[in-house]
Amino acid sequence: MISNKTKQYLTLIIKLIIVFGAFYFIYDKLAHDEKLSWKQFSDILQHKFTIAWILFMLCFSVLNRFLEILKWKNLVLVIEKISLYTATKQVLAGVTAGLFTPNGIGEYAGKALYFPKKETKRVLFLNLICNGIQMVLTVLFGLIGLFYLGYYTYFYVLLGFGILLLTFLFLTKNATIKGYSIALFFEKIQEIPKKIHQKNIILAICRYLTFSHQYYFLFLLFGVDIDYFTLMATITTVYFIASSLPSFQFLDFVVKGGVAIWFFDKLNIDEYIVLFISTFMWLLNVVLPVLIGSYFVLIFKTDKPINNV
Repeated sequence: MISNKTKQYLTLIIKLIIVFGAFYFIYDKLAHDEKLSWKQFSDILQHKFTIAWILFMLCFSVLNRFLEILKWKNLVLVIEKISLYTATKQVLAGVTAGLFTPNGIGEYAGKALYFPKKETKRVLFLNLICNGIQMVLTVLFGLIGLFYLGYYTYFYVLLGFGILLLTFLFLTKNATIKGYSIALFFEKIQEIPKKIHQKNIILAICRYLTFSHQYYFLFLLFGVDIDYFTLMATITTVYFIASSLPSFQFLDFVVKGGVAIWFFDKLNIDEYIVLFISTFMWLLNVVLPVLIGSYFVLIFKTDKPINNV
């Protein structure tokens, strides 16, 4: 048996690895990415961004993460009622833990640590529901964007692939792997009260509209003169394609930036504008929450009871 003192030291080491790892990846990406010119970045901030505009953009980032916190607080009602502060702590610590894991997988473990071990499976399941609805919306809006922009070949190929995948899942829904099946998964979904599902969907839609319009207003700031629907369709397409690619959160702006450059080039938008906006979105919506989440990771205590309302 491992002594309590040893557990405390191991917990401290893990927390330090997560926090210092997160800071290192952020620093490394910002300091050594050859595509980023910090002189140009500084010039743009001085000439394009007023205090009012920065506060305006920050409001979008705060609202984006706040809606995610409300989603989590709503879903956790399946297990117990938690305070807004507790939900905030769990979400931001999860974001920090997921920074340098593939597709943010570490976020699942980060949240699960705040609950008793017997609830681990339910916490992981709820986090899957939380992120799953966001991915569904990303796919739906992305397909609409592809169709609106006239990428019919991509649209029909992806739609056909989606139909084939759904058909395969339906035909194999009763197949079990280590006691789990797709049918069982949907049964578990149905066990969650409809009111919780409805609220989760509404909050997810609001969150999607929040970060996509943050992207939109940044383009307006740079004087991009393209009609609303074309620009928004391109934004939804970029998010769809970028989210479909395996990545790490600390590489998020590189992946989204690369995809964005390809699509926005079709609209004759300068590469430096697209890259700057992708970087700025990453700083506001990933780096800032990670900096705050690092504090919650450091003060985390395994023997501390959950703060209920």
